[in-house]
Amino acid sequence: MLTADEWGIVWLSLQVSLVAIAGALPVAFGLAYLLARGRFPGKVVIDALVHLPLVLPPVVVGWMLLIAFAPNGLLGAPLQRWLGVSLMFRWTGAALAAAVMALPLMVRSIRLSIEAVDPRLEAAARTLGAGRIDAFVTILLPLARPGVLAALVLGFARSLGEFGATITFVSNVPGQTATLPLAIYSALQAPGQEVTVWRLALISVALSLGALIASEMLVRQGPVRDRDAHVL
Repeated sequence: MLTADEWGIVWLSLQVSLVAIAGALPVAFGLAYLLARGRFPGKVVIDALVHLPLVLPPVVVGWMLLIAFAPNGLLGAPLQRWLGVSLMFRWTGAALAAAVMALPLMVRSIRLSIEAVDPRLEAAARTLGAGRIDAFVTILLPLARPGVLAALVLGFARSLGEFGATITFVSNVPGQTATLPLAIYSALQAPGQEVTVWRLALISVALSLGALIASEMLVRQGPVRDRDAHVL
């Protein structure tokens, strides 16, 4: 059984991950749509920038966030001055770090799903009188839904495992930023905490494995739904 403190760590991790993917989803969908359907100069550069967190050391991503959102940073100063909002050493900062690290995976999943939708279906709907927004809502979104749901689940799993960017950006503050990976790291540094490490590690493995299995199941639904839609 988990202790009260360990349950707090689990709930904090779930809170951070859910807020991270909720905040990242609109950005991820917009970027995925732009990269899937857009034709413009510099598209390759934007694609590379979107996927940069996948290849950069997470510590570098956390350092960039720290520079940008510090109280005197380019984004942190206006937030502090105008809205009284600070992300430093708070769970909201941990959610931002998780969202940035999960964003490339979410964009890729959604982009592949959008690219699998035949643009001629939307064009046909528009020739029958549907507007651009109507065709988007009634044709593209339903067909791309498996990829969007898979992106959410995959982003959730990635957020659960986020460590490097979080500890660099908002440190390891119990009750605020000490999610499962950070709590496991702290327990590893203290003698006699092997049982705690085992419990938290097993919870982390179970949550991540369940999310990955769910993502794979959602992805496999995509071709079936797309094929049915083409037949209809």
